[in-house]
Amino acid sequence: MELRTLRYFVAVAEELHFGRAAARLHMSQPPLSRAIKQLETEVGAALFDRSSAGVTLTPVGAVLLDEARSLLDQADRVRVRVAAAAGAATLTVGMLGDSTDPGASRLAGAYRRLHPRVEVRIREADLTDPTCGLHAGLVDVALTRGPFDETGLTVHALRADPVGALLRADDPLARHGSVKLADLADRRWFRFPEGTDPLWQSYWNGGEPREGPVVGAVQECQQAVLWNGTVGMTLLNHEPAAGLTVVPLTDMPPSRVVAAWNEGDTNPLIRSFVQTAIAAYRR
Repeated sequence: MELRTLRYFVAVAEELHFGRAAARLHMSQPPLSRAIKQLETEVGAALFDRSSAGVTLTPVGAVLLDEARSLLDQADRVRVRVAAAAGAATLTVGMLGDSTDPGASRLAGAYRRLHPRVEVRIREADLTDPTCGLHAGLVDVALTRGPFDETGLTVHALRADPVGALLRADDPLARHGSVKLADLADRRWFRFPEGTDPLWQSYWNGGEPREGPVVGAVQECQQAVLWNGTVGMTLLNHEPAAGLTVVPLTDMPPSRVVAAWNEGDTNPLIRSFVQTAIAAYRR
């Protein structure tokens, strides 16, 4: 029973769809189907029930799924330990300027306990690159926020945070319990530099083109509001600088914290990072 075949099986079991599993594995569907058939022959029992209604796991398939996940996790740990022993285990993590997030702190502690001999290198990005260097090949995995261009990337959502309008404390809207985007329609907003991911730019500008000062870092955003009376969006739970306040925006979707990495990257350190991040941000 080969580990590669078990990875194929786990992908089909999690997707419950051969086409989606093939896309996830970056292969065509026929060889995937043949591999699963061969595995069923080897096991001596059907692993999936296939019908017009879709694909479901058989009782035997459910047992194998648990065992396969355990075996694959163990294989990944072996690869990591061997690489660490050889002095070759490093992981470069891109972060979007908010390493003080409690979820990130829990993730750092948990990952260190799991992989004490792995060197983790942090690359902190500014607000102009939400992929934190992934598209440029500068990092292995990013702990960041969406939305952004996900072409060639795998993205897993970890948490959703409400957002608010960042205002001067003496702004008339600061006295409101909440605001809507329409309340800010005639105001100048802080903007990101030209060339910034358009999906990212659009989200933080409330889905509309805006006029206002160009900024690239969190502190620049706050100073633009403080000195110029511009407005913008920020996380509702972020503590603003003195003289500023955050008012809930009721008609904006929350900001998603995500882990992102390059499609097809099988580095077990990334796999472990993502699994650890899911647990750390769930708390």
